[in-house]
Amino acid sequence: MASAIQQKIDNLNKPKGALGRLEELAMQVCLIQQTLEPSLAHPCHLLLGGDHGIEREGVSVSPREVTWQQMINFTKGGGGVNMFCRQHGFKLRIVDVGVDYDFFIDHSPLTIDHSPLTIDHSPLTIDHSPLTIDHCSAPESAANNGQWSMVNGQSIEFLDRKIALGTRNFLYEAAMTEDEFDRAIQIGSDLVDDCVAEGCRVLCIGEMGIGNTSPSSIWMSLFGDIPLKDCIGAGAGLDNDGIRHKYEVLSKALSRHQSSLSPLTSHLLPLRIFGGFEMIAAIGAMLRAAELHLIILVDGFIMTACALGAIRLYPASQDYMIFTHCGDEAGHQMMLNIVDAKPLLHLGLRLGEGTGALCAFPIIDSAVRMMNEMNNFEGAKITKYF
Repeated sequence: MASAIQQKIDNLNKPKGALGRLEELAMQVCLIQQTLEPSLAHPCHLLLGGDHGIEREGVSVSPREVTWQQMINFTKGGGGVNMFCRQHGFKLRIVDVGVDYDFFIDHSPLTIDHSPLTIDHSPLTIDHSPLTIDHCSAPESAANNGQWSMVNGQSIEFLDRKIALGTRNFLYEAAMTEDEFDRAIQIGSDLVDDCVAEGCRVLCIGEMGIGNTSPSSIWMSLFGDIPLKDCIGAGAGLDNDGIRHKYEVLSKALSRHQSSLSPLTSHLLPLRIFGGFEMIAAIGAMLRAAELHLIILVDGFIMTACALGAIRLYPASQDYMIFTHCGDEAGHQMMLNIVDAKPLLHLGLRLGEGTGALCAFPIIDSAVRMMNEMNNFEGAKITKYF
């Protein structure tokens, strides 16, 4: 298949290799889909939310409640991820995998009416007309433990897949149990199945979880054999003292679990001990997407850490990943180097949410359009001179 793809690329009416990185992307996308006519139909974005027990140790400048506040903001269409999904035509699914907040109950204050009770003694009238049911209120998938809304023309699903109110504090114990780990993997896998059922061919994943740079740094250190100090950055904006404290906390956590991790005989263990529910769900989604031959757009530091975890479990999954950008978080470039990834963009981004991956989507679209819309030498009646 690769030779047929390369032949088509070389026969397009351009000098050989003239479209540079776009030609490499076209090759990868065509190999993923096993076709000479690739498609980016029905792009989906999964925004996975979860809180982290390690946040209680002051490893992030942002308070814990920002996770649930931002998740609510996303449902109202006000986040960076909403803007980019609207711009590039991605369907957005917002998923609570383990946020420390109950979204699907009413948090408004209880109001008691103390006015005198009035009883209506008029005769009871019963309406015997046929009952009419509106079956068009929401997609079936949204009706399954979640909500659905249309905001500024954007379809948004908010799904309840909560495993727990955040992970445990891995400074003292494993972040999750084996059962919780398995559930998170399955949640991610099932979400991809829902996307594919709608015709999705390209998947983007983002995250929302205060403190999730901490497990990402530890995974980077363990899976990349890199000193922990080189893997730790400012996250949402720590100063030098904050970074020093974060390093001390994560070093203690690694020491506490050292007997379980040395030697590192299973890549599953670091994922379960240190990971967040949203991060493990992302790994499950990546593995299922690779299994179903979807294009996987990998975002910044946290999602690259998840991709690294997925690759350590199943190395072939990397073939389906496009690493979209190198962010501004310290260590991101080193983590990309671990898997020899060449990011498409260098924009100094560190927002997360999958925003960098969404920004890179037009480049991938250009590579696909090159394959599907550009004429060849024969069709254009141009002499092929090489």
